[in-house]
Amino acid sequence: MDAFEVPISVLRLAEAAVFASPEPLTWQKLQPLLPRDLDRGIVFAALERHCADRGVILVRAGEGWTFRTAPDLGAQLREMMTETRRLPRVVMETLVLIALHQPITRAEIEEIRGVALAQSTIDILLESGLVKPWGRKEVAGRPTLWVTTPRFLSQFGLRSLRDLPSSHLTRTNRAKATDGGPLRANEGDGQSSASTPDLNGDLAAEVK
Repeated sequence: MDAFEVPISVLRLAEAAVFASPEPLTWQKLQPLLPRDLDRGIVFAALERHCADRGVILVRAGEGWTFRTAPDLGAQLREMMTETRRLPRVVMETLVLIALHQPITRAEIEEIRGVALAQSTIDILLESGLVKPWGRKEVAGRPTLWVTTPRFLSQFGLRSLRDLPSSHLTRTNRAKATDGGPLRANEGDGQSSASTPDLNGDLAAEVK
């Protein structure tokens, strides 16, 4: 069976599951709903083709799939989407540092930024579902390590951390990056990041 032979009943069910999922839908969650003989690549390829000419298209986000507005409609819809909540600058800067240096501790974030980090900043990121704890660092005090979540990838239209628009990620690190997992931005290049790169031009800072 190829993508052209997937039954419409399967496509409808997969489409509904992706739509209903609060996070990008993974194959592990979708597979139990479908016939056992179906291949992941074939199902998602068929669904992607099924939605290709619609106003909402299927896109990969980390380990899963989600629906996004078709790129050619973005400008027209942007005029209508006026009620959005932008992340405060300090929160966005913190999120960028976590994304580029994860797993990272609060003290390490403060060291890079040069100022104290308010707990409310971490709370906003937690409430937004953009970061999560990733165990503790084995040093004195065992501080919490922070990493980004699959929602971070979905929110900013990234398939994986390799897609982060930053020169701080070396070619070696891009090859090592895993979808949604920890990645050291300056690992192996002998350099340290003393400033926060401006990603606002590449990553929309709006939280819907």
